[in-house]
Amino acid sequence: MTKCLDAPDTVTGGRGQAVRLDLNYLISNEKEIGAKLAWQPPSMQEPSAQTVLVVDDEANILEALQKVLTKEGFEVLTAGNGRQALEILRKQPIRVMITDLRMPGMTGDDLLKAVKAITPEVEVIVMTAYGTVENAVEAMKLGAYDFVSKPLKRAAVVSAVRKALDKQQLVAENRELKAQLAAATTRSIVGNSQVMRATLEMAQQVANSSATVLLLGESGTGKELLARYIHEQSPRVDKPFVATNCAALPESILESELFGHEKGSFTGAVRARAGRFQEASGGTLFLDEIGEIPLQVQVKLLRALQEGEVEPVGGRTTPVDFRLVCATNRDLSEEVKAGRFREDLYYRINVVPVHVPPLRDRLEDVPLLVDHFLRMYTARHGKGVEGVGDEAVELMTRYGWPGNVRELENAVERAVVLSRGPVIQVDDLPPELRDPQAGHGRQLTFSVGTPLEEVERRMIMETLKFTRGDKRLAADLLGIATRTIYRKLEAGLIRDESYTPHREKSDKPDPKGIIH
Repeated sequence: MTKCLDAPDTVTGGRGQAVRLDLNYLISNEKEIGAKLAWQPPSMQEPSAQTVLVVDDEANILEALQKVLTKEGFEVLTAGNGRQALEILRKQPIRVMITDLRMPGMTGDDLLKAVKAITPEVEVIVMTAYGTVENAVEAMKLGAYDFVSKPLKRAAVVSAVRKALDKQQLVAENRELKAQLAAATTRSIVGNSQVMRATLEMAQQVANSSATVLLLGESGTGKELLARYIHEQSPRVDKPFVATNCAALPESILESELFGHEKGSFTGAVRARAGRFQEASGGTLFLDEIGEIPLQVQVKLLRALQEGEVEPVGGRTTPVDFRLVCATNRDLSEEVKAGRFREDLYYRINVVPVHVPPLRDRLEDVPLLVDHFLRMYTARHGKGVEGVGDEAVELMTRYGWPGNVRELENAVERAVVLSRGPVIQVDDLPPELRDPQAGHGRQLTFSVGTPLEEVERRMIMETLKFTRGDKRLAADLLGIATRTIYRKLEAGLIRDESYTPHREKSDKPDPKGIIH
């Protein structure tokens, strides 16, 4: 076997085949090569980002390619067969692999399939002998990025590797941009219907003031998004936006969470802690489900609104500067009549009421929302879904959406995750969309004498299954307070796989003075 650098134009292969390598520049003009190496694409700046694995059963090919690629600034590893290559891939991250197609034992095609199954992000370049380009085309159908023909040309090999690395860099940048887009669009308000435009116009008008805003609407209509929109359009946009779901906080810690506490103010208060009002200083405080706040906490909330100051648990009053936006899916005027909500507080927060329409009142926005969520979740889950079939869109436009935008979002995400093709079809949608009676027609049977607590427990659990864990929607359907569901979850009386119990920290109040 003749060494590559001794005879730069030709290398005799182990099977008697002459393999030509164009190495003239590499040997005769080191300065020119150095100048060419001065430019590197972004993907090649770090050594770990330019590792190339060369696989061939002929040692002279491995040696020649290793010298060429090393001179070009790549880190090169070699393997004499497919199994060695897979062993290297399992131990060390590889960006590009160059492999011969014709090898004894594991062929290049077999290796390509295994690599794409183990590390699909690795770009594979195949080497093919003259006159067997059709084999390379078949390899590209299996996932190969490119091919180079024998006799191998230095420029062609280096160019193929650089292009493969550039493609990886582009894919990584696109993935990052899509992730940023998904994060940004998660907070977008989508809609062009007349009722939604009117709602946004009202929000825009009130944003420039400091007036308290009460957002009214069913669960899942996007009240928090609208609250954030008001904040972002207001002079307080550079200050914090603090959102709190009042129903999700156990009553025993709600006061401390909202107003803070001092060290030693109760058992377990090992340090002072600022509340949500202090965290929102200078900005906007959003209290979702404000109708769930207990009466004793409502008194302190009223004082904060009237006096502009809060009193931490065990501490002295302190001034706070905040803009309050609150939301509820309840009729607070009826709650006032029932004695569950203070009348004076109701008038304090009901300065500018803004109604958020349910999705059934703006069905013309459904296609826009579907497209919005489709782009968001294809980016988030890395799926190749490109669109939604006309029949599926029509079905979603006719559906009543009792869970509003949140239910639509869940349906689109589910379809994206489960879709087997580039276009979402009717079969990819949840069963209740395809057959609305399938969900609403569920019945529970109870024996005479079943304890009321058991009836209630099963009804809540089955409703949570139907709403896929949406506690606010479940409470609406059952006609109970959302806090009731959270309280039973905390106590372990009902189960919901999507719910993580609130663990009281050591500095949370323990009204009984006992830590279990």
